[in-house]
Amino acid sequence: MVCRRLIHAMAAATVLVTSAVAAPAGEAKYPDWSGAWERWYPPNWVIDPGNGTRTAGGQPSHDQSKPWAWGQEAPLTPEYKKVYEQSLADQADGGEGLFFNHGVRCMPGGMPITTIAFAPMQFVVTPSVTYILTSNQEPIRRIYTDGRDFPTDLTPTFAGYSIGRWVDPDGEGAYRVLEAETRGPFKSPRAYDASGLPLAFDNESIFKERFHLDKDNPNILHNEITVIDHALTRPWSVDKTFRRNPNPHPSWRETSCTEGNNQVFIGKENYFLSADGNLMPTKKDQPPPSLKYFKQTQN
Repeated sequence: MVCRRLIHAMAAATVLVTSAVAAPAGEAKYPDWSGAWERWYPPNWVIDPGNGTRTAGGQPSHDQSKPWAWGQEAPLTPEYKKVYEQSLADQADGGEGLFFNHGVRCMPGGMPITTIAFAPMQFVVTPSVTYILTSNQEPIRRIYTDGRDFPTDLTPTFAGYSIGRWVDPDGEGAYRVLEAETRGPFKSPRAYDASGLPLAFDNESIFKERFHLDKDNPNILHNEITVIDHALTRPWSVDKTFRRNPNPHPSWRETSCTEGNNQVFIGKENYFLSADGNLMPTKKDQPPPSLKYFKQTQN
């Protein structure tokens, strides 16, 4: 947490220094994306697979305009529909699914789940890189806008590597749009949301994003994101929107995923730590962890 706060402070200091220097004549101005950006909270719906009725519920989804899980209508291939069915069945039995819930394990979700913004986001814009800071366990995103190419020797990460460019669509001398492309190799497991909606196992996803303020409301930020992935039959595009917190001095909360987390992962199994300090199963007929390296005593 100390290192993260230090990085955030350095990034903020960079943008302050940059903004204090007068821009050269003819250089476009950057948009005002200051403040805390919170995800849009539409009515969530759960579709009953039996009769198709919709009821309130569910967690934040990749496509904010549609219910999570099957309600997303993701263009999955037949192979990955079966994978998703198996994952949901494991969750219904008390497990975490084939794509373990990243939050339960205190691990970052990476792309694209980080774009859900479980906590408010902050944009720090500089001429060479735009930082997207989050307030939970997600890594800082860096979108490089200095004209570089994608490196050929990347180490796998959850967030991937992002290259972008600023666009002045109206030719008015003001940047209004940030276009970005994010590639891997990625670490896994990754999913679109907490239901475990899967991405391809090869971790070769490509994400193309287009950030811009709403033309009618400067306190709404759009992220038009297109996912290209081998688990999909076609590219999947959605428009995520975020609302700027009206508080000019927002409170940036500090979270520690491990604090108060009673979920315990041993091998491929997830157990629960009870109030008396003993491990409990999370699903029916779950085997206990191996005691191979512990001395067994007879009662």
